Amino acid sequence: MPAYQPASVALEAVGKRFTNGPEVLANITLTARPADFIAFIGPSGCGKTTLLRLLAGLTLPSSGAITLDGVIPAEARDHLAFIFQEPTLLPWLSTCSNVELPLRLRGEPKEARRNQAFELLRLVGLESAAAQYPRQLSGGMKMRVSLARALTRQPSLLLLDEPFAALDELTRNRLNEDLLRLRKQSPFTAFFVTHSVAEAVFLSNRIFVLAANPGRIAAEIVVPFPYPRPAELRESAAYQQVVARANAMLRATADATLSGLAS
Repeated sequence: MPAYQPASVALEAVGKRFTNGPEVLANITLTARPADFIAFIGPSGCGKTTLLRLLAGLTLPSSGAITLDGVIPAEARDHLAFIFQEPTLLPWLSTCSNVELPLRLRGEPKEARRNQAFELLRLVGLESAAAQYPRQLSGGMKMRVSLARALTRQPSLLLLDEPFAALDELTRNRLNEDLLRLRKQSPFTAFFVTHSVAEAVFLSNRIFVLAANPGRIAAEIVVPFPYPRPAELRESAAYQQVVARANAMLRATADATLSGLAS
């Protein structure tokens, strides 16, 4: 597989308000360096998914600016991929055909796209399931297919909206490890939304805690652990300390939001 070129991303005073509605996001300012893995955590309704949709160019900011390698997201769509909470596989296509679908839509020759799809299935450990259909796959297998399909785009930027939230803890942990392993082989910049503080600490090098009403950055946590990160990291005292600190920041942010609503 070719090496991807990770993107640099800048958000400058980004705000979002939907028509006749309250302000969803306010004054979001941050810069992601190439190959940063940034996690967003925060209470429900703080705008995490809206922020990903802005980064993807699926909706436009009401104020401020977003650039990916110096261009707006709409001009960088060929270089980014989005993984949603649900795998969104087409049930009438095989595993391999689901993975190669973006290549097919781009007009890639059949043999070339099939070879690339098989290579990606091998990387996610699903080459033996290439001929199976989504109904025959477990939840974890479906997410692996979704990840492989996203990587066919050779993304500079990968956006992930709670992709492992519905999975059991063991499967989620294994997929976290798979994601970091794939990223080591072909680096990309990533923005990851999760409600799991432990997952955010394991995956990312920077965590942004968002407050709500409107969504805004309340704190940044720099995760000190180098990559690669073995599964055993989760058992270390240092990891548990960072998880505890992030949980405390998240709790303080949520309490402050509730106090503001009550006053």
